[in-house]
Amino acid sequence: MAVKTADAGLEERWRDILSVHARTMCEIDRVLHPHGLGASDFEVLDMLASSAPEEGEQCRVQNLVGRVHLSQSALSRLIGRLEKDGLVERSVCAEDRRGVFVTLTPKGRELHARVLPLQRDVLARMLSG
Repeated sequence: MAVKTADAGLEERWRDILSVHARTMCEIDRVLHPHGLGASDFEVLDMLASSAPEEGEQCRVQNLVGRVHLSQSALSRLIGRLEKDGLVERSVCAEDRRGVFVTLTPKGRELHARVLPLQRDVLARMLSG
């Protein structure tokens, strides 16, 4: 019986984690929607901003795949939307033509800086205690 109790506790903790994640993502979506972004859009912009602190620095798309919770095709579509909106630019790696770089544009960097406090506020509210 102790095993079932331990399993039940583990399942309950897992479901609590999933619930907090879902509520947090929905709240991030809600506060970022007026700025034309969703939670996944912001995550990509945030990773680009933090991995490439100097304007003009590039990040390989392949490096993002393992860090965002999206399939490679979904990430590619998301980057395409961000590019269409003028927030990122894609370029081909000169050394490896299969590699694709993605870079924040000045517009993307400005939008990220503007909405960063909103996202961090949601995290603080949703993840405290």
